[in-house]
Amino acid sequence: MSTGVGMSECCLSGKVHEGTPAGKIETIDNLQTYVAAPKDGSKAKSIVFLVDIFGWEFKNVRLLADNYAKAGFYCYIPDVHQGDSIPLDFLDSVEPNLKTREQLTLIDKTKATAIVGTTLPPWLLKHREAVTKPLIDSFIKAVRGVPGTGKVGALGFCWGGRYAILAAHGEVDAAYACHPSLVAVPGDFEPVTKPLSLAVGDKDSLLDNDTVGKIQDVMVKKTGIPHELRIYEDQIHGFALRSDWSSDKDKKAMDDSEQQGIEFFNKFLV
Repeated sequence: MSTGVGMSECCLSGKVHEGTPAGKIETIDNLQTYVAAPKDGSKAKSIVFLVDIFGWEFKNVRLLADNYAKAGFYCYIPDVHQGDSIPLDFLDSVEPNLKTREQLTLIDKTKATAIVGTTLPPWLLKHREAVTKPLIDSFIKAVRGVPGTGKVGALGFCWGGRYAILAAHGEVDAAYACHPSLVAVPGDFEPVTKPLSLAVGDKDSLLDNDTVGKIQDVMVKKTGIPHELRIYEDQIHGFALRSDWSSDKDKKAMDDSEQQGIEFFNKFLV
């Protein structure tokens, strides 16, 4: 289990995007699940989305699943928080984009830290690995049992990014983790046996450049396992899911990270 790593207000930053999700809701393995299917309905390339702390109802992740479905993937977003995700109003009250963040006063930062400090620790304890990983493993097993299912991938963000890495220990055929948080290095990476892609920002306060370098050191030794790590310039934690679309650079980073995942899964879920 990860130790010595805190969850900062960065994890609560970002914007809610425009659009209307087009998928449907099903119950799979006793979890409510958002399902986005490709036009032909094929389950040959299936992806399990492992959400951030804002959960399976967050519109951004559903819109992203719709995009992956348009690219030919059968997508599942299970409610692994079981109705107990962090409220979305934190997106408006705590740490916005990088430019605004750099202009915050000490009082603003202190207030944000206090909000995070009283909200996240009990939530993280309730949704600790011993509780969450069995849910995810069981769900992936259930997806594999769905008729017509071929290869299965895991796509995780922030809190869910770590669980995508853990799924690459063998539960899925390939995994993609965007700005994972609370990771243990080398502990979470040494057992990886499946293709793994990573997208991180160079301004991520939860995954600093030194830690990224240590991850690279571990993965480079895995010569028989395909892996990649892309660093996105001037991007903070959450950029692949919660970027501010009013910023061309941030929007491009989000779009590029989406394309990174599509290309990766097209290569390894075949």
